[in-house]
Amino acid sequence: MASLDIFRNDAFSLQSLTKAINEQPYIPGRIGALGLFSEEGISTTSVSVEKLGESLAMVPAGERGGLSKPVNGDKRSMVTFNTIHLPQRANILADEIQGVRAFGSETELETVESVVAKRLGKMRRALDATIEYQRIGALKGQILDANGSTVLVDLFSQFGLSQQTKSMVLGTSTTKVRQKVMEAKRLVEDALGNQMYTGLRALCSPAFFDALTTHDLVEKFFINWQSNETMRQDVRSAFLFGGVLWEEYRGTVGGIDFIASGDAYLVPEGVPDLFVTHYGPADYVEAANTIGLPYYAKQELLQFGKGVDLEAQSNPISLCTRPRAVVKLTVA
Repeated sequence: MASLDIFRNDAFSLQSLTKAINEQPYIPGRIGALGLFSEEGISTTSVSVEKLGESLAMVPAGERGGLSKPVNGDKRSMVTFNTIHLPQRANILADEIQGVRAFGSETELETVESVVAKRLGKMRRALDATIEYQRIGALKGQILDANGSTVLVDLFSQFGLSQQTKSMVLGTSTTKVRQKVMEAKRLVEDALGNQMYTGLRALCSPAFFDALTTHDLVEKFFINWQSNETMRQDVRSAFLFGGVLWEEYRGTVGGIDFIASGDAYLVPEGVPDLFVTHYGPADYVEAANTIGLPYYAKQELLQFGKGVDLEAQSNPISLCTRPRAVVKLTVA
């Protein structure tokens, strides 16, 4: 059988495991696939954000004892956000590699690596789902913990802002929906000020999407869109109406809906640094004061050589720097 001593091989060091988990094929959530969030590693466990009017601006980290960033007269407030520690733990017991024949050291190593890779893959997928959930929270202005109720970050309350909400009144057959869309677009533009955007996308709960596409004054447009697009793609992924791409967002993990039933969020696209995700370094000695990576992995032998303790972690903080630019839409 393969010896647990093989885990002392450099292939299972912090550097090698971290490289392996970062190189695994990414299974994106919709937000990740859209590329809305810019990503950057930081060497600290927190980022500072200042409020200028209704806009939030990232404050770059500086060297201790060095020159600080000049403070302008219109600076209102400063808030520090800690990165959110997301640890994943797993055990690989001796029995799991019991049947590995040590025909040669390379064969033994490759087989044990495959066991580790499968476990890292499962841990990576859990981290991906959590980061997606937190990014949806950043769009909505409130990042929740995995239980769906504990608030980790509330941009609106911390900066004294209020969320912009627009009722689309889709339950009334005579509602001029296109006019409602134009009013919602103006809310986005007012919040962005002089910032330009390249497009608008509405991420809809299934209930909102159904209410929109079956509305008396929208259905004919949806049917025409279907006739042109159905043969090429699932129309739920993008339906153009009123200059907005409407799509059904299907995000649910552990019974928690990422977008509440009957809601949608109107999101501007193409605005530089509107949505950001910063990754802090892992809480390992080797990673201290280094630029953070999206994922880390490390292993340690269990007591009495009964197996290996495997850990993966990510330390992200996702923010929307203009929270009022994302408008919450409701059916009723």
